[in-house]
Amino acid sequence: MLKRILAAFVVLLVTTSAVKSETIDKFTQGMEQLTGYYTLYVDSAKDKVYVQVPRHTEPFLFQSSLPRGVGSNDLGLDRGQLGRTRIVQFSVHGERVLLTQQNTTYVAITENEAERLSVQEAFAESVLYGFEVAASNDQGVLIDYTPFLKSDIHNLANRLKAQNEGNFKVDASRSVLWLDRTKSFPKNTELEAKVTFTGDKAGRYVRSVTPDAAAITVHMHHSFVELPPAGYTPRAFHPNSGYYSRGFQNYAAPLGESMDERFIARHRLEKKNPEAERSEAVEPIVYYLDPGAPEPVRSALLDGARWWAQAFEQLGYIDAFRVEILPEDADPMDVRYNVIQWVHRATRGWSYGASVVDPRTGEIIKGHVSLGSLRVRQDMLIAQGVLPPYEAGVDTEARLQAIEDMAISRIRQLSAHEIGHTLGIAHNFAASPQNRASVMDYPHPLIELDENGELSIANAYDSGLGPWDMFAVAYGYQEFASEEAEREGLATLLQEAADKGYAYISDRDARPVGGGHATAHLWDNGESPSAELMRIADIRQRILANFGAHNLAPGRPLDELEQVLVPMYLLHRYQVDATAKHIAGMHYRYYVNGEGPVDYRPVSGTEQAQALAALLHTLTPEFLQLPAHIQALLVPKAMGSWSSREDFKTRMGLFNDPVTMAEGSANFTLTMLLNAERLNRLHWQSQQHSDIAGVQSLLQQLTNTTLAPLKDTTDAIGQRVAYVTLYRMAETMNSEETAPEVRALVRAELTKLHQQLDRDSRKRRFASKQAAAHLAHCLAELLSTGEWPESFTAVELPPGSPI
Repeated sequence: MLKRILAAFVVLLVTTSAVKSETIDKFTQGMEQLTGYYTLYVDSAKDKVYVQVPRHTEPFLFQSSLPRGVGSNDLGLDRGQLGRTRIVQFSVHGERVLLTQQNTTYVAITENEAERLSVQEAFAESVLYGFEVAASNDQGVLIDYTPFLKSDIHNLANRLKAQNEGNFKVDASRSVLWLDRTKSFPKNTELEAKVTFTGDKAGRYVRSVTPDAAAITVHMHHSFVELPPAGYTPRAFHPNSGYYSRGFQNYAAPLGESMDERFIARHRLEKKNPEAERSEAVEPIVYYLDPGAPEPVRSALLDGARWWAQAFEQLGYIDAFRVEILPEDADPMDVRYNVIQWVHRATRGWSYGASVVDPRTGEIIKGHVSLGSLRVRQDMLIAQGVLPPYEAGVDTEARLQAIEDMAISRIRQLSAHEIGHTLGIAHNFAASPQNRASVMDYPHPLIELDENGELSIANAYDSGLGPWDMFAVAYGYQEFASEEAEREGLATLLQEAADKGYAYISDRDARPVGGGHATAHLWDNGESPSAELMRIADIRQRILANFGAHNLAPGRPLDELEQVLVPMYLLHRYQVDATAKHIAGMHYRYYVNGEGPVDYRPVSGTEQAQALAALLHTLTPEFLQLPAHIQALLVPKAMGSWSSREDFKTRMGLFNDPVTMAEGSANFTLTMLLNAERLNRLHWQSQQHSDIAGVQSLLQQLTNTTLAPLKDTTDAIGQRVAYVTLYRMAETMNSEETAPEVRALVRAELTKLHQQLDRDSRKRRFASKQAAAHLAHCLAELLSTGEWPESFTAVELPPGSPI
């Protein structure tokens, strides 16, 4: 079967003879020769590199990458970032050589060569570059690879333009070869250039990370990689396997079968002695850690990465998974090394695990982990907010150590998480309710009360792999004696996972604001989202009650206290997300026809009511009010300090704004609660299930909660939350995503509220009579014109993810 798959990707390229008269030996006199997979000739004097191309070429993997990046999380052009993995082939056409990328999406797996050719001719291929022949001999031709190496293979200019960050193009006069990382080995050839982009209209992200915003200099890397040898067996993808799906469309599939060929991405791993219960691997999986990672981070990264060894040990492998420090003379972009890079950016950002994967089979050639260096500092900040290290009467050194310990425990988990991706394993956002069953979830630090009723972060993050991770490795890497044994063995593993109740739901279902899976959420804890929200709300109140100058190191500008306050005031934000998804939420997993019962049902009416009650609690002035003792410490920025996106938004100029802080938090809850997709589902569910309260009930409970303070107080927070509530309801009513029948319910509720506000404000039944009258006016205009009558944009929260 593998031979048939590989044959489907063989492209017949016509090669004609080159006519250059000068021989390669004569042309390359005085040049440095780098012999390997493709032989290179370097002309240092002219800053050129030549590639010797044989007359009869074979396809190979072409991998581009960005060894030196831009440094902005928002731009996403990071150090070590992998580009696309392509199967390409050189072809000689007289005095021109083409580098052509094969179309690996549409193929024909068949022994009929004519059928394979018909599919190849039906879909476009892509010529990446055309080269002039510089010299030739009987064996091949020599091409000047320099212009292509100095081109924008990473699509940097277009990416900047798409983000309105400027108009840039390659400046050849400021671009040179980078020979330190230009090498050739028996099975791979590596080339690199220092490439400068010049342009104008640079955006704020470009300006923030470049010495001169008119010139952006990075490194571009090209890897030629010999296609893997025979012997690897693609492993079938299953929706519940825990792996990413790879594949192609097979146009030679029988008419009664699917054309969709799907398999997982995984490393090649084989036992030296397949018959033995325990055996060493033919070639172990070895990861190499960036030596630029400092202690104690370095040790934590090594520890977390090595957790995966246990999963391979359970499969009978001996020392098949190792993690070491990258040798001094090794290039992290060299495809022979699986690497863990420590990546710096101007602001905190995501970490990710990428891979070089053979698109024909799913075989992982190289795993490449990028870990953002500032995330550990965010964990330090969170822990510093929970445990004031400079509080009178406490052991400051012990507190500081506890803070560092929490951050380091997160780094261990993060290392394991990202390596999991490079093993082929996807996110599992349904693991946290099952006692943190997987490192492939996004964990929120578990803040608890100890036996003395004191706040504790001792168990903030779990240690080691979870049962789901052990299953996933077994699915991807367990060896079987035959294809039949593999089919039966994988089916058994899947059934055992189902019998044990392992839950698995990934990104598409868990990330959207309008998502509704009952248990798959990001950065959450606990089995019950609403119960955990109320618990974390209590923890938050305890933290705020004790929050003060003792949360900040002596000698630091006092305005930095706000940065510590942000994650504490917003400690509930992720659990709000999880709880909101219980409203109109659904229980389900990934189903395959004929494999077990289908349990597809809504979250019960009782649980939805509990979720709504918990969410409404976060909209009350009592919850949103910042304690007076904290307000007294939120001083303006000191000389030399500047505002950043990590700060709270303010409508008070240079001064901190507790009312707008409350607005941001309330707006977040309201955005989740009034999401059009959620309300559409809720309306349908309530018509199908008598125990589920509908949209009208939700809106009434919401407005009863947020408008009630207008009658009793003149509190600014109550007034602001009431305003934002009606504004968000208006947004929902006017949204294209809102179903017509739901829009009618929202409009009816707004009409009723207008009548009540207009009547009661005239009769002076509101303590906040001006605010009530203003809301009545806004609703009158809205209902008359269909538009909110005044310019207003509810503030967004400071960045939360990633932790």
